Amino acid sequence: MYELVVEREFSAGHRLRDYDGACARIHGHNYRVELSVVGEELLPAGFLVDFGDLKEMCDAVIGRLDHRLLNELEPFREQNPTSEHVARHVYEEIQARLRGPRVRVQYVRVWETPRQSAIYRGE
Repeated sequence: MYELVVEREFSAGHRLRDYDGACARIHGHNYRVELSVVGEELLPAGFLVDFGDLKEMCDAVIGRLDHRLLNELEPFREQNPTSEHVARHVYEEIQARLRGPRVRVQYVRVWETPRQSAIYRGE
């Protein structure tokens, strides 16, 4: 099994609904996103996925979140924009962009601060 990992960053604001604490107020983070994809079959050129293509896919997804108030965006109008939900959102968006069963997303890790993160792993 081969695994590729890329990291990207974005900045965004959010507030947590139904939460009794400081994070109920609007605040922001400089998020770091770690994306892992896996597969068993390399392309004829000897790689699983072109790193450039993987970075472009990730940038397209997080670009929609960058410098935005996450609460105003789908799917976060209904669900809290927690790191857990952001990780799942990025996971699902990237998985939809990968064509065919040869490569799949292993996990997405979203770092909210340098010392805390959430990981979403698909089925």
